[in-house]
Amino acid sequence: MLSRVFPLLHRRCLRSALLACAAVWALPACAQLPAAGDRLPSVVNAALERAGVPAGAFSALVVSTDPAGHERLRHRAGASMNPASVMKLVTTYAAIDLLGPDFTWNTGFYTDGEVDQGVLRGNLYVRGGGDPKLVLERLQQAFFSLQAQGVRMILGDMVLDHSAYELPPHDPGAFDGEALRPYNAAPDALLVNFKSVVLTFVPIPGAGVAHVRSEPPLEGLAIDPTVPLSREGCGDWRGSLRARFDDPNSIRFEGSYPQRCGERVWPVAYQEPASYAARAMEGLWRASGGAITGTVRAGLTPPGARLLFDARSLPLSDIITDVNQWSNNVMAQQVFLTLGQLPPTQVMTEGRVADRQIALRPARFERSREAIATWWHRTFGTRYSSPQVDNGSGLSRDERITPEALANLLRHAARHPQADAFVQSLSVAGVKGTAARMGTTPNSAVRGNAWLKTGTLRDVTGVAGYVNAANGARYAVVAFVNHPNAPAARPALEALLEWTARQPD
Repeated sequence: MLSRVFPLLHRRCLRSALLACAAVWALPACAQLPAAGDRLPSVVNAALERAGVPAGAFSALVVSTDPAGHERLRHRAGASMNPASVMKLVTTYAAIDLLGPDFTWNTGFYTDGEVDQGVLRGNLYVRGGGDPKLVLERLQQAFFSLQAQGVRMILGDMVLDHSAYELPPHDPGAFDGEALRPYNAAPDALLVNFKSVVLTFVPIPGAGVAHVRSEPPLEGLAIDPTVPLSREGCGDWRGSLRARFDDPNSIRFEGSYPQRCGERVWPVAYQEPASYAARAMEGLWRASGGAITGTVRAGLTPPGARLLFDARSLPLSDIITDVNQWSNNVMAQQVFLTLGQLPPTQVMTEGRVADRQIALRPARFERSREAIATWWHRTFGTRYSSPQVDNGSGLSRDERITPEALANLLRHAARHPQADAFVQSLSVAGVKGTAARMGTTPNSAVRGNAWLKTGTLRDVTGVAGYVNAANGARYAVVAFVNHPNAPAARPALEALLEWTARQPD
């Protein structure tokens, strides 16, 4: 390891460094090792050259998480870069700090009627609270709990209340033209099962067909139960199906399914997302043994409605694990929107929300952007400008942050009282999450020694997190590539991680 003994600092530099360090955990202005500079390791340079990416499109910072913040590498660390999904680190750390790891969301089931001998004479109101992971199993548990209270038949409507969010209309294909990709799902106060349909294809060779299973049971949606088998290779098996999603009441297959594929699963975003919650809730209610005489529709919960059941979400610590390890965009946006629901005074002062002892405002993206900016300045001061945030998930062409600003966040997070919840939410190189594909080479030093968030968009690739090095130090590592050849530059990011993990004494 390069010497930890700093050269004598000029008095003026020392004075500047002391002033700069007044900001909480700010990176020291003058406490850089002489070898840091703008020089990149040869293995990183070589990987960039192979990818056809100039060094000017690459930015990185490797700095120790210790209080002195010893830098090992700095390259264009002040450049404002598109981080792609790495931006989720800002959202999830702000959430840990402001909400706490045990924070939960609630989905309330209310009525304006009476329950008598298994019959609810009135409407059932379902008021969404922004639960980021209201999946089928948890909804079914809520329905079983209602039925245990005697609500088995609803003589009225099921009214779905989405009013906790005030969001503009969303075109799921606007970002990249992939409207059927689940990652493009829009946030929703009542986000049911990520607005997705999961299709499972099971080949039955003796019958010459593949059976098609689907979840959840969507009311009014007909799906072809079988598709013919073919002897084609399993390359573009989705394309071979020639699936038709143009009718919101049906999913059809005009092609065939390659027998060689075996069993495969295809999650798709439902083609009419506005009606998804109603179809899914009705279908699941009936599948759970319930009955309803009215319709399932959107509406508001009346002020005098009586609470029947309060379905609490998983804790925030579990939610951000899904967000960071598997880069779930819509869950990240749900968390981001929750931050904007906090009163401004809550964001401006230290201390976390105590089990909903404050009233949350309707969620809007602009409120969340303001909350992040306020929290950033309160937490980090003004040395680093606050990130340019759009929706908090990184699924944006407009979001920006500098490596030095993000590294400062990572260093601050490493000493937070809830540091463990934050670090454990990250992928582990070569082991789990989106970073499992890293550190897979023989004798990799980074495998199992790096907790990371990865990010990829067209023209963007990035990584940030923590690396434990051979010298016993833990480093915050941030690196971004913004260039048309960015996908080909992923080996440069892995080379940087390996270089960091191999730092000697």
